[in-house]
Amino acid sequence: MNATEARTELFALVKRAEEDGRSTLIYKGQKRQDRVLLAPLDRFPAARQVGAFPSHVLSAAQRDFGDLITRAAQGQPQVLRRSRTPVAVLLPVDTDSPTHSSDPAAATGAVSAGGAVNSQGNRERGSAPRRLATLGDAIGSMLASGPTGGPVFGLPGLDAATGGLQSGRLTLVAAAPNVGGSLLGLAAARRTALVDNHRVLYAASGPNQADIMRRIISAETGGDYPRLKQGRLTPQEQQVAQQLVHAPLMIDDGSDLTAEAIAETAPYVPDLALVVVDRLQAAHNARLPLSGDRLPDASQVLASLARTLHVPVLAIVDSDDPTLLGLLDADVLLTLAPTEDPSKVRVTVAERDFGAIGSVYLSPDLLHARFLDAGTAPAGRIAGEVPARSLGSAVERELAEAALPYTSGARQGLPASVTHVLAALRTVLANGDREALGELGPSLVEVAAAPLQLPDSDEGRRLAAALNAYTTDVPAGAPGQPAAVQSAADSGHVPDDEDDAEAEVELQPGDEKDEPESAPFPALKLLKESVARSKMHPIPVIRLEDRENGPWPLISEDMAGEPKWVHPDVTSTRVAHIRDNGKRVRRDKFDVPDTFGDGVMCLIDRNGSFPSACSAVPLAPNKLVHTGPLNAFDKGQAGIYLIDIPEWNFPGMPHPLGQLIDRADDQGRVWVTTPHIKQLERLHREGHLTKRVAIHDSWTGRANESLFKPFYTAAREARTGLVQVGGDAYAHYKTRVSIALRLLWPKREEQRSPFWRPDWRMSMVAEASVRHWTVAFKAVQEGHTLIALRKVDAAIFWTPDETPPDTYRIGTGFGEVKAKFIQPGEFIPEGDD
Repeated sequence: MNATEARTELFALVKRAEEDGRSTLIYKGQKRQDRVLLAPLDRFPAARQVGAFPSHVLSAAQRDFGDLITRAAQGQPQVLRRSRTPVAVLLPVDTDSPTHSSDPAAATGAVSAGGAVNSQGNRERGSAPRRLATLGDAIGSMLASGPTGGPVFGLPGLDAATGGLQSGRLTLVAAAPNVGGSLLGLAAARRTALVDNHRVLYAASGPNQADIMRRIISAETGGDYPRLKQGRLTPQEQQVAQQLVHAPLMIDDGSDLTAEAIAETAPYVPDLALVVVDRLQAAHNARLPLSGDRLPDASQVLASLARTLHVPVLAIVDSDDPTLLGLLDADVLLTLAPTEDPSKVRVTVAERDFGAIGSVYLSPDLLHARFLDAGTAPAGRIAGEVPARSLGSAVERELAEAALPYTSGARQGLPASVTHVLAALRTVLANGDREALGELGPSLVEVAAAPLQLPDSDEGRRLAAALNAYTTDVPAGAPGQPAAVQSAADSGHVPDDEDDAEAEVELQPGDEKDEPESAPFPALKLLKESVARSKMHPIPVIRLEDRENGPWPLISEDMAGEPKWVHPDVTSTRVAHIRDNGKRVRRDKFDVPDTFGDGVMCLIDRNGSFPSACSAVPLAPNKLVHTGPLNAFDKGQAGIYLIDIPEWNFPGMPHPLGQLIDRADDQGRVWVTTPHIKQLERLHREGHLTKRVAIHDSWTGRANESLFKPFYTAAREARTGLVQVGGDAYAHYKTRVSIALRLLWPKREEQRSPFWRPDWRMSMVAEASVRHWTVAFKAVQEGHTLIALRKVDAAIFWTPDETPPDTYRIGTGFGEVKAKFIQPGEFIPEGDD
């Protein structure tokens, strides 16, 4: 062929080389002076070695075909590949090498270096030869290509069951209407284009461009899809939409979309990584070519497209009819089926020739146009099978199952406190934690006895019956019953409950969702918007596959550096106390020696320590790079640092690193975040530390101190009004602020937080600790006597009555404190404000 013809037929020629072992002689120029052979890889096995020769994806090769012919004719082989896999090679034909024959017939009949041969026996004139490959060729090709690294759904359970979307294969998602099959296609497209930054062709036969983009924005931001359909976007959603402008997602929503049109368009999409066809409609529709009895032919075209371009093709069909699915004959079939549990759908994974190879559960979040991972189906389980009995009574297990629609977030209508308790019940049953189940008992009794207005629905009535059964059917003395509560009290075991104003709630399923529009303070929404508006393009989530190496295993809760210190001359004991609500707790009691003189204890309680710290947290919004040992701290960088614990010889103050000093390794070193490094540098400049901090290792990135400042500003303004209102509104405000900041580093994989940055979380807490310590240190320097310092908000001084240290500002705003005075011999009533 001449070069122009070959350019047009390039994909077909490569397929013939790959599957049939045929070579094609291609010439260029009026005198045909540039002559090359488009040959299969077994003509030139060295082409399989990554990086050995120039290589080009087919779409780019087609665009620059003339230049590649010239280079190959001059003696430089050019490798052609699909995605990362070499599939053919352009070789010079005017050479003395026996494997580069200028005769195409001779070339196709030669023996490859790898051992592959082409049949040259009695065959009809002009027929294509058959290529026979040895096992060694197949193994060599596999090893050369390495791990596939292809597109995935971004749902860990499903990705584990399928192995991802395989190049050259047609995967079919089958689901009845309204089950959400299209959302799996959208999940794969979102992950491939928006996260992995690989190009996707989204062929939409049914939904249009606007539908697709609204679903993407809803899934990415957690915004309500019905509201987005009305065109009402929040500022954050508008910002996300702007950020997606350059995403490599190509949409074809033409009304005359056919499988042939998709196959003709796909080769011209450069660096194509995935084709999604949404959708194949079982019912005939004259307006939609991809419908009715045309589906089997369309499926064959899409399967051929996958093999020809060597890319995964994912198609959705709105039917789970086995007869129709058999006609479509996909390589991989994912069948979605509802379960008795409305918060789960079951996905069965099947392959041609193997049948069903696994199944997983997904949690539909249709309000936000997405699925969430709900875990792998237990081994040996089949649809409808009842799980084996394990921890807990039948009543307790029924209560956990009845509450699942609400604890999973699929249904609304329960108070947050009730949802948290019921979610905890399901967790301890699943983990087989008998001790935790016993501890949860009193809370369950309280929830079951409380009057709840449950929705008038099947789920609501089932939960009401389960709660009623729990209060009446569980034997006395079993975990959770009043008898058990009484026995715990009588035994003398008193829980350690400091009821601190800044105490953080434990994350529960559903906490990662944005607050409703009616919420007193939408903390999580504001925190996400604060990060999104940064011009440094922060990375809010570190990928799962990257979390087991680099700096991330080095980060721990200990890096907060919170103090827990009592003056060495003061005796501290814990005494039992019964609060006004009957709850038994322990409180601190300090015995101050006479040498301290006359005085009272002044309890200082800092307001909003964590959100206040967000005003200026030094951290790295982007990646942390291994910067190793440093001669000096660089103010332009932030991250984590391995340092020697400095000596501290100030008897009236705890060590500036707080409890971190108890976590040192064998060489007396600890990892710290930037706030503590800056604190130690300042103490050295002021002469309080004799030596400058030695940094033995580090992971850092470009520093920023204003990433959370918009969140801080909004939280400060909201507190000003809500603290006056008090009641449920203020309690909700404090809870949601705590949840939002805790979500910076969720500990459980199933917690679908919009963040996973432990360095951000620990830098924020460390900043609060440093500020708390610094103000207390100023008071001590001015002559005040500190007798205890702990957490990020509590300090106790020995002072004259009604005279708090003047280094603190009394008030209700951020940075200000509440002051209480406790007479000698009394205990410290934390949390009684």
